Amino acid sequence: MPAEHHPLRAVLETVGPQSCPGELNFHCHTICSDGSLEPKDLIQQASSNGLRHLAVTDHHSSAAYLPMQAWLRAEQEQGQPVPTLWTGMEISCILRGCLVHMLALGFEAGHPALAAYNRGDAVVGEALRADSVVKAIHDAGGLAVLAHPARYRLGFRELIDAATELGIDGGEAWYDYDMQPHWQWTPMVCEQIDAQLKNLGLLRTCGTDSHGVDLKGR
Repeated sequence: MPAEHHPLRAVLETVGPQSCPGELNFHCHTICSDGSLEPKDLIQQASSNGLRHLAVTDHHSSAAYLPMQAWLRAEQEQGQPVPTLWTGMEISCILRGCLVHMLALGFEAGHPALAAYNRGDAVVGEALRADSVVKAIHDAGGLAVLAHPARYRLGFRELIDAATELGIDGGEAWYDYDMQPHWQWTPMVCEQIDAQLKNLGLLRTCGTDSHGVDLKGR
């Protein structure tokens, strides 16, 4: 499926500074990588919090997706309202000589194009290059999003421009760089990132990057 027709695009086009953490969350973790929540506990919390859409983006693992989907189906069969769960994964890669993280969102679960990145650890060699990661995400039918652009050794402006040249679909615009107990997007830097992405015609996402037991915090 061409990225411009991806069903997740319509959701991401609505993302703004107030979307997270109450409505949308496209960056969080479970025990399948370095998070604290079991997949079932995370999806239960997401549902009770009233989230409309989310993706769990464990590092180099999509293992949480199927058990969460099973829980959601059981809830739906009982007539309960549930959020929409999208596939997700956070993949390490090298961009302009800098180690960055790329979010894979809305890809086909179990697609072989992402098999090398779905084994719990970062890859080595040519597969570690950002262009290889972006291609793999697209081949699997997903969207490639540069995670937290202002957390790296190189500046976010340079990294976003470099990632754009590789065909990324968007960037994580709304993020808590101060890592507060209760998530709050960081003024100025997030606004600048949002403006740059918008000017480039790219999607903007948001996420709490939760690793603890509360989806509303870091």
